[in-house]
Amino acid sequence: MYSIILSAGWPIWPLLIISILGLAIAIERCWYLRQIHIFPKNCLETAFTFTNQMVDSKGGSAVSDLQIAELAQLSPASPLLACALKEKLSGSSAANALEELQATAQSTWLKLDRYLDALATIATIAPLLGLFGTVVGMIEIFGSQGVINGAAGSPQQLAHGISVALYNTAFGLLIAIPALAAWRGLRAMANQRQRECEEFTRQIFKKLYPIDHAK
Repeated sequence: MYSIILSAGWPIWPLLIISILGLAIAIERCWYLRQIHIFPKNCLETAFTFTNQMVDSKGGSAVSDLQIAELAQLSPASPLLACALKEKLSGSSAANALEELQATAQSTWLKLDRYLDALATIATIAPLLGLFGTVVGMIEIFGSQGVINGAAGSPQQLAHGISVALYNTAFGLLIAIPALAAWRGLRAMANQRQRECEEFTRQIFKKLYPIDHAK
């Protein structure tokens, strides 16, 4: 492998760097977007238990601010679930609660989408970097002193230029294809977690504001 990297020349190093970044992003996002991480054990159960207690108490006195704050710390999605409870506890109207939910949702979506744009960028620029390496290899082939003077040129330099061109093209595609596949898969996971957050929050909001929600 090391000999291949040496044969590919210096243009291979940017490709290696972005490949490491892409792999790190893919692993981190796969871990982060797990359902058990976004909705850990007892998170939803606690949220709906608090919701039912607030509905039954007709005012929310059965649930304290401290309990809601603890709920908000359980997972990346729990601040969104806790937001509706907090607004109901403070006596906010449905319209004000909905506005706060939308603001909290935006910050939650940013957490779910973090680094995905960077992964998409890696999938886009990897073939371009490979093409750049190909151009460098072709320059080494046709820019040698022997070729310029009309001579046959050095076979070693010719072989090196060809290896630089081919290896960089191959590495660029080898990085771009998995990166694009990982981005699509992670994008689907993030969208799924977002839909789940929206559905659970909608259920809680509907319980807390049944009359206003019906309107």
